[in-house]
Amino acid sequence: MTSALQDKVAVVSGATRGCGRAIAIELGALGATVFAAGRSTRSRRSEMNRPETIEETAELVSKAGGTGIAVRCDFLNQEDVNALRDRIVAETGGQLDVLIDDVWGGDPFIDWDTPFWEQDVERSVGAWRNGLETHLRALHTLLPLLTDKPGGLVVEVTDGETDGNSGSLVYDQVKAGVRRLALGLSEQLPKYGGTALAATPGFLRSEAMLDHFKVTEKNWRAGITTDPNFVLSETPHLLGRGIAALAADDNRARWNGRITTSHALADAYQADDLDGSRPDWPRWLKDVVFGGLDPAQVDPAGYR
Repeated sequence: MTSALQDKVAVVSGATRGCGRAIAIELGALGATVFAAGRSTRSRRSEMNRPETIEETAELVSKAGGTGIAVRCDFLNQEDVNALRDRIVAETGGQLDVLIDDVWGGDPFIDWDTPFWEQDVERSVGAWRNGLETHLRALHTLLPLLTDKPGGLVVEVTDGETDGNSGSLVYDQVKAGVRRLALGLSEQLPKYGGTALAATPGFLRSEAMLDHFKVTEKNWRAGITTDPNFVLSETPHLLGRGIAALAADDNRARWNGRITTSHALADAYQADDLDGSRPDWPRWLKDVVFGGLDPAQVDPAGYR
């Protein structure tokens, strides 16, 4: 732990689990005060119906060395977002240095198996609202605090560097929209001394993905039998450590307007995953997945 972010205040939306939780923890490890915002609390689960809570995230932030503050916030509810802003004003005098926009919550709405025009349009709209409207509300409400003084950082957490076809038109449209938010902000924030970019993890070993593969972090390699490409998976902390280092970088403006990866950030700041490795998912994706190689015949050590 260092104190590089000791005097900084961050908000992480979607901080309940996954990348949001890991980013919050890693910001805390550098000493930041982190408002961990999300819907799942110990007394009330969100529609994701998972056990992780924002209270746990805040406690982990504090355990890492920062100050974690749990705030229940449904980013589709403007009153909730206003209340988050008001709490920041009340507790920090309105200081906000880092905004990590990581809300998703669209998994229950995504249909991967049928053509878009045969899907329930209301579910598609639900995915759009959870994945994009939430980001718009967070940005519109919190950017006045972040731009009040120079040096602010906005990171839009997305999935993928470029437009592609994941199998879900709706999912791809939402994630492309998140990237476009970062690009648009990168044209406006420099006037106020701010920096905006988008960042994507690689093949993520989130809590939900571990459950999907019916493994834990301790025995995650057993998931390789289900998907051989899982051998190059990474924990959310790889992205979290890269973003925390970026937030502590006085020269962070060089990242403005970029759509970057967890590996690129890790390489730039010499950050490793929890196991000490540095998975290069983008290179594996190019060489193995898109290159048509048999992942079972490729030595993963050369990509870590």
